[in-house]
Amino acid sequence: MGAPPLDRDSSDLQVTWGGHATVLIEIDGVRLVTDPVLRSRVVHLRRQVPDPGTAFIEGIDAVLISHLHFDHLDIPTLKRFDRGVKVIVPGGAGPMIRKHGFREVIELMEGEATEVGPVTVLAVPADHDGRRHPFGMEIDAIGFVVEGSRRILFAGDTDLHPRLGELADSLEVALLPIWGWGHRLGPGHMDPRGAAQAAATLRPKITVPIHWGTYFPIGMKGIRGALLEKPVKAFEQQMEEIAPGLEIEVLRPGESLSRPAASS
Repeated sequence: MGAPPLDRDSSDLQVTWGGHATVLIEIDGVRLVTDPVLRSRVVHLRRQVPDPGTAFIEGIDAVLISHLHFDHLDIPTLKRFDRGVKVIVPGGAGPMIRKHGFREVIELMEGEATEVGPVTVLAVPADHDGRRHPFGMEIDAIGFVVEGSRRILFAGDTDLHPRLGELADSLEVALLPIWGWGHRLGPGHMDPRGAAQAAATLRPKITVPIHWGTYFPIGMKGIRGALLEKPVKAFEQQMEEIAPGLEIEVLRPGESLSRPAASS
């Protein structure tokens, strides 16, 4: 079930998928979690895979929130974290987080960056409606590039967009959304073909598909089985067609990808 946790003094890189858009990134002794959503039920969605456990909550240096949708910013999950953890959010979303007692909330607009120990977290563009539905604030969605000894892209929730190619600079890992929840996608999402096109543009050393196979609407149990697995199989096929030769790593919730530090 994946690799063991990193030594916090290590310069190795480890990426562990928690399901949906929740990823634990361990790099240069820093532990970052993206869009943590770990509950068994979120609004009308039920989790179809196990909770990956406390490794995604304890000893975290920063939480990265890409946008305000309920399946990316889940306040009950966020409240499991120590209130002293740094929370990095899109510009304008800070008050929503601070009112829950978090003391260090960093708002980033596209192109802005902040430091988490030796690691830089840069906000990058995303093509997605990031407001809190149905009547919430209109806050732009973002993705993140995490850069230390290696560069990792967490694309957030996004469709293909013309500026994606600007991020194609020596990426070690690209965490790309390939689906969503349910049986169809709305606007502002990559499908398996779109994600393969993104990988072909970015040309990372490894592409890890995320945002699939985790949550499914309550009441649609009869059709969920194939639909939970179909996106990742389609993505593998599209990668063979559009981006042959690029490495992909399909993880299951709780599984990890480890990349050792480059030897000197």
